[in-house]
Amino acid sequence: MNGSDLLKIAVPNKGSLAEAATGMLREAGYRQRHDAKELVLVDDANGVEFYYLRPRDIAVYVGEGTLDLGITGRDMLLDSGAEAEEVMALGFGGTRFRFAAPGGSGMQVADLAGLRIATSYPGLVRTYLESHGVSARLIHLDGAVESSVRLGVADVVADVVETGTTLKRAGLELFGDAILESEAILIHRSGGVPPAGLDLLQRRLNGVITARDYLMVDYNVPRELLDAACRVTPGLDAPTVSPLAKDGWVAVRAMIPAKEAQQIMDSLWDTGADAILVTSIHACRL
Repeated sequence: MNGSDLLKIAVPNKGSLAEAATGMLREAGYRQRHDAKELVLVDDANGVEFYYLRPRDIAVYVGEGTLDLGITGRDMLLDSGAEAEEVMALGFGGTRFRFAAPGGSGMQVADLAGLRIATSYPGLVRTYLESHGVSARLIHLDGAVESSVRLGVADVVADVVETGTTLKRAGLELFGDAILESEAILIHRSGGVPPAGLDLLQRRLNGVITARDYLMVDYNVPRELLDAACRVTPGLDAPTVSPLAKDGWVAVRAMIPAKEAQQIMDSLWDTGADAILVTSIHACRL
């Protein structure tokens, strides 16, 4: 395939999103690099060329039209101000952005007017403040923003929060609603014509997401209890029901939410089913 015909996709080269992104692409059937120093990888069999870039730069390359698609964080896309937009969420890399101030201050978002706010995402925070009619001074730091208040650089911080333990150790407490709920996303250029191959990529990625979120359950049940069992396992459309050699019994197969697998198995057993087996789904198209 000619290089100009390849779908060009940017992938994070490091950071929390990198390993998960390459793992998802592998599960979707795409080749991925084995050497972290490799910056470009051509997958001729799938008509794709992967570029491994700094996560913060990906939205810029896609927004400029240099690359067709990219995997990055929703936070990085919004912070960049690039002419790119979200195509789909990918179900990993979830984070929350929150404000934090010295413990006991009892602050609200409206109290931020005129204060100094330390953050690694000034574009994102600026947009949020403007939407709330608040004017504040933003201090751009590349990391460890939780130390900025103690060192006198800022009055408040806006940062990624997982457990909040790091902020508490710095004597800070969260306040206000989340600035943003972020996760890994697939992006393309705003207003542009969707590139050829996008539909196929989306189908594959959706297949991976579904395969991760669901399991397959198989079980046997007396025919007179079939309706009750199917209410426990309705499947995505409908369960598959097949006759058994054992008179009066049927075999049932259905997809079930992975998080509810144990409870569903218990309910099936209580309903009268037996030979209940749950297996993982490697890939699917729905």
